Amino acid sequence: MEHKVLASVLAALFYGLSSMLVMTVNKSVLTIYKFPSFQFVGIGQMVATLIILRVGKSLQIIHFPDLQWDMFWKVFPLPLIYLFNLLSGLGGTQRLSLPMFTVLRRFSILFTMVGEASILHKHSSRIVTLIVLSMIGGSVIAASNDLAFDSIGYMMVLVNDVCTAGNGVYIKKRLESKELGKYGLMFYNALFMLPVAVAVSFLSGDMQKVAEFTLWSDRWFVIQFFITSTIGFVLIWSTVVCTSVNSPLTTTVVGCLKNVVITYFGMVFGGDYIYSTVNFVGVTISVIGSLAYTFAKLFEMRSPERSEPTLTLRPV
Repeated sequence: MEHKVLASVLAALFYGLSSMLVMTVNKSVLTIYKFPSFQFVGIGQMVATLIILRVGKSLQIIHFPDLQWDMFWKVFPLPLIYLFNLLSGLGGTQRLSLPMFTVLRRFSILFTMVGEASILHKHSSRIVTLIVLSMIGGSVIAASNDLAFDSIGYMMVLVNDVCTAGNGVYIKKRLESKELGKYGLMFYNALFMLPVAVAVSFLSGDMQKVAEFTLWSDRWFVIQFFITSTIGFVLIWSTVVCTSVNSPLTTTVVGCLKNVVITYFGMVFGGDYIYSTVNFVGVTISVIGSLAYTFAKLFEMRSPERSEPTLTLRPV
């Protein structure tokens, strides 16, 4: 039991730290450097994912099935969810301040609970449900006094919430079949959606904007663009690991705990947050709910009467 708890905690920390780093670097590239295309950033992350996994498979460090004619249907609908999740998250990061982005991300927990109940037939306990509702309540209070409202940014983040929930639930479902494994899911999600992302970028004119961007000669920008591309792979990997060891709901709430740190950091150092008492109170309520959820899940994990065992990672 102690080893399961340690594995769960380490997986959650891995995901939380990776997610925190990728959000910070993405914000720097898209806002501070004013890079014109969040879609191209997503393409960079897909390409890096494919290269890293392909090299790892060639060196026999990792293993996943070779491409087959029916592979798309084996992973469907994860490729579509993956694409919308990636682009909506980057778009929301570009248009909203970090505090408001993280506040709106709390709704992904509610969507995950609904997805777990309807698809995995897994129901959260009453206390966990109440705690999650308190987090959502804090998010609503905080969002009710947004002094820099951006309707497109709001829409992108809510789409990102739905996709985050769907991604976690369906990853859990596919991992339980053990047919593709976590690396296969990552590779084929990126492979099938890369041509779609490139086509959308061309049709929307983003490729032209990228070609005309004037900071490609800036060394620090190029370094951060490289980091945001490669760290995207690490984030996807950490999401799969955390989901397989724990649950989709745990992965989602760990993401929200990370967002707590990003929220307060963004308030002080972000430069684009407008303070209000109502907003600050709402964020604080959500923080308390996040901490309460962490203790509730840890208690359930240690309980001998826990009905559903934690999945452990195995080489694939």
